[in-house]
Amino acid sequence: MTGARSAGLLVFRHAEHGLEVLLGHMGGPFFARRDAGAWTVPKGEYDAGETAWDAARREFEEELGLPPPDGEAVPLGEVRQSGGKTVTAWAVEGDLDPADVVPGTFRMEWPPKSGRTREFPELDRVEWFPVARARELVVSAQAVFLDRLAEHSP
Repeated sequence: MTGARSAGLLVFRHAEHGLEVLLGHMGGPFFARRDAGAWTVPKGEYDAGETAWDAARREFEEELGLPPPDGEAVPLGEVRQSGGKTVTAWAVEGDLDPADVVPGTFRMEWPPKSGRTREFPELDRVEWFPVARARELVVSAQAVFLDRLAEHSP
C-alpha cells in the first residue's frame, strides 16, 4: 500500500453541544468487531489522472450513495497513515441523515484461502460524533484533521 493516495471529505455541522463530524465505520470482516481506530473520513484512492479534490467528492458519493455537500471547502492538508497511504482531506459544512446512506461495496475472498468471494459495504455505519468522541474512534493518523478543523471553526 506504500505510495497509495486517498482523498476525502470531513463533513461537519454545528450542534447544540458544539461541533460534530460525520465518520464512517470501515466495512468488512477486519473491522467488524473493532470500534476505536475503525472509523474514517469518507475517502478513497485516486491516481494521477484525477485531482485530489475531484476524488474526494467522487469517493464521498461512492461510499455514502449521497452527493457531497456544496458548502465552502476548508483544506485540512494531508497525513500519512501507518500503512504508508497519504490521505488528503477537506472539511465541508453540511447535514445529512445517516439513515439515508446507501454504502458502496467491495468484494474480497472471505474467509481467507477459501476460494469464496463475498461482498461487503465500504462503510457499514455512518454516524455524527462530537469532535472529542471522534478523536477516540478515528484512524489515529486522521485525528489531525479534527484538530485542523477545530482551528478553522468558530
